[in-house]
Amino acid sequence: MKQAAFVVFYFLLLAGAKAGNADTISVYSNSMHKSIKCIVITPTDYKKSNKTYPVLYLLHGYAGNYSRWLTVAPQLKNKVDELQLIIVCPDGGYGSWYIDSPADSASRYETFTAPELIKHIDSTYKTIADRAHRAISGLSMGGHGALYLAIKHKDLFGAAGSMSGLVDLGYLPKGMNFNYLFGDSSVAAANLQKYSVINMVNSLKNRELKLTFDCGTYDLLIIPNRNLHQKLLKLFIDHDYAERPGIHNAVYWRNSIDYQLLFFRKFFDEALPPVKR
Repeated sequence: MKQAAFVVFYFLLLAGAKAGNADTISVYSNSMHKSIKCIVITPTDYKKSNKTYPVLYLLHGYAGNYSRWLTVAPQLKNKVDELQLIIVCPDGGYGSWYIDSPADSASRYETFTAPELIKHIDSTYKTIADRAHRAISGLSMGGHGALYLAIKHKDLFGAAGSMSGLVDLGYLPKGMNFNYLFGDSSVAAANLQKYSVINMVNSLKNRELKLTFDCGTYDLLIIPNRNLHQKLLKLFIDHDYAERPGIHNAVYWRNSIDYQLLFFRKFFDEALPPVKR
């Protein structure tokens, strides 16, 4: 009995030992004149391999930080091995919404997350440096940010996702005031509409981006997500949309990310084979 228990423990230990590497790095932002922390998760055999890898940028939510995703979904360290990709989790500030703020010139998280960070990752890691092998997603604020950045930078991202995203910034929960980011009362309402994903999709052409988004059926943000789904249908924009039982919390996102990773892996697989370096 003891021997059998030891064998089981040994194989469990081996299974747990094969997991990707999560490194914390600092990337200097020229637009904000400061260094910003990110976590980069690479497959176990990354350093020994001659392969290049597709990249998923994964954005945290409001009041989160660069380390939030590994807390929400620790399985990410195994998923990079299973799916053979790199995951980058940048810090998006306490409440940046991943935009270049029209009210605060010091908040330039769109510029950082899109061109600056991508340039650093592609020059530092063994990536397949094209939009066909680059995707972005996120939770809550990060869900909106991912869709926003992909629509604004279709030259950089080929696919985008959102989990419980606030896709309509006009649908703010009561008590939340974003004047620090979008301007005072004279311009805030107009800016909230301008920067909202639900309005930005008007500029999309079908199949310009591979899109997936989902929301919990009991989430306070289910209505704007349903509205975005309906709008994309009316615009004849192909997309994947799902609702699952759940609320706005880590339990939901921990489950949701596994589905989105499969979506992005399929997107990467459908791309033409990369040229070997």
